[in-house]
Amino acid sequence: MTGTGGKRSSRRKSRRRGADRPAKANDRNQARRGADILLDVLESEGAEYIFGNPGTTELPLIDALVDRPGLHYVLGLQEATVVAMADGYAQASGKPGFVNLHTAGGLGHGLGNLLNANTSATPLVVTAGQQDSRHAITDPLLQGDLVSIARPACKWAFELTSPDQIPILMHRAFQDCLATPRGPVFLSLPMDVMEATSSVRIPVTSHVDRRPVASSLPELATELTAVAPGKVAIIAGDEISFNEAYKEVVHLAELLAAPVFGSSWPAHIPYPTSHYLWQGNLPTQAVGIAEKMKDFDCVFALGGKSFITILYSEASALPEGCDLFQLSVDGRDLGRTFPSKLSVVGDIERSLNELNALIRKSIEPWAEAYETARDDARSAFENRKQALHERAESLAHLEPIHPIVAARELAASIGSTPIVDEAIATASHLRSFLNNSAPRQYSFLRGGALGWGMPAAVGFSLGLGRRPVVSLVGDGAAMYSPQALWTAANEDLPVTFVVVNNFEYNVLKNFMRSHPDYSSTRTGRFIGMDLRDPELDFQALATSMGVPACKVTKAAQIGDAVTGAIASRKPNVVEIVIDTE
Repeated sequence: MTGTGGKRSSRRKSRRRGADRPAKANDRNQARRGADILLDVLESEGAEYIFGNPGTTELPLIDALVDRPGLHYVLGLQEATVVAMADGYAQASGKPGFVNLHTAGGLGHGLGNLLNANTSATPLVVTAGQQDSRHAITDPLLQGDLVSIARPACKWAFELTSPDQIPILMHRAFQDCLATPRGPVFLSLPMDVMEATSSVRIPVTSHVDRRPVASSLPELATELTAVAPGKVAIIAGDEISFNEAYKEVVHLAELLAAPVFGSSWPAHIPYPTSHYLWQGNLPTQAVGIAEKMKDFDCVFALGGKSFITILYSEASALPEGCDLFQLSVDGRDLGRTFPSKLSVVGDIERSLNELNALIRKSIEPWAEAYETARDDARSAFENRKQALHERAESLAHLEPIHPIVAARELAASIGSTPIVDEAIATASHLRSFLNNSAPRQYSFLRGGALGWGMPAAVGFSLGLGRRPVVSLVGDGAAMYSPQALWTAANEDLPVTFVVVNNFEYNVLKNFMRSHPDYSSTRTGRFIGMDLRDPELDFQALATSMGVPACKVTKAAQIGDAVTGAIASRKPNVVEIVIDTE
């Protein structure tokens, strides 16, 4: 794999003495194939993995990998799986994921998860093989306008025309996918460009400090400390996940005795769920968000896109009379949907470090009032936790398993293992039961396009150094990218896939039930939303891809099944049959 050892080192040295070996980056004056130049750049950028599914147009790149033991090719059996694996790797490792797809058809297959990556601000360098440009005028098979296909889902898209362009454009791709706003970039790689030769040099990797401190922090401190203790609501957005900013967010919340909410549709939970000021994630409808915010004088949103909604409602998510303050490194999202009293652009960690120092001095005269608000928050937090467990206990005897009971048992059995969640039926309940002291345990489908979770979990395991990961996925979502099971087995990764099965698209039924005028709601007939005729056999599906599986129908069985699967440090499937809610 990607490790090094004495045997590998000696083998690499012997290869370097071979007369037929393609020239490497240090052979500055020798002509090299475009594919070798591209791999030179990957090595210079510290890339570990190429996530791909090869076809004819990718053969020059695949051939060049024979002499590159430091670059490991992770094979996905479908391009949607490939993109999501790279997405998970990038989110877990903090480094760009490198993707190689196959022409227009493969790029089309991967487009849904490319949109997910764009929404989640995941840094990806996405490439796709293109037909030999010399016969493009003859309309060859699989020829397509890759740049136009990719452009709506990427920060930029470009097609190479010469191997001389590869070093600069690849180097630029790695820089730009990390620049604010983060996201995927795309390069089309014509087959003849990958086979042509050039003696172009590889540029030295750039190191860019992208973490500015916000201005107007004194004014912001004045505004926040003018509000009564406990009357500032903090929204912890996904941007906090980019570094260790959560520690400064915790400090800010404690200073102001400010309840902390997660964004309504998160990629991560970037705040410790065991902290007494944590309130959980906001609802996904504007009317629900407004209900949560109605008792606060102001909202301080850290990071953009805090109020994402799904279904339309006439209410504004920000109640009248509630001021909005914002801090984000991405100025595009500030003051964009709701008018803000003051929004500042800056890195959250570094800016809060200075803001907290200002606030600490300002609130000293009212220390007793803030401590009283903190005590009240501690009591309320314990009461909510107790009520949650009492509700779950009251439903524990039911069969099939109630979703809240399944979520409680999953949270207890998973412990501190990283979670990649695409099981909508249990997601909100699971978040309520999480009890971690450091964030980033939990990752969710931010983009909303199904088929992300299972392959993303594979990428997360790779990005975390092949650590155990739990993938929670609904029965419907599991059928979008089940090929991830094969890659997990092929790579021997310790990923436990938990399929939460209610035999239907329950979230869609619930959306329809929220509209009493729908015929489906009145008649109880929901067309195209049941998965019982025939029932999906997840045990057989897992076995066909080399992954052991078990089925759980009682709540008391969940703990042993999940903890045993995690402890095996092998890929596993645990199917949990639950009731609808």
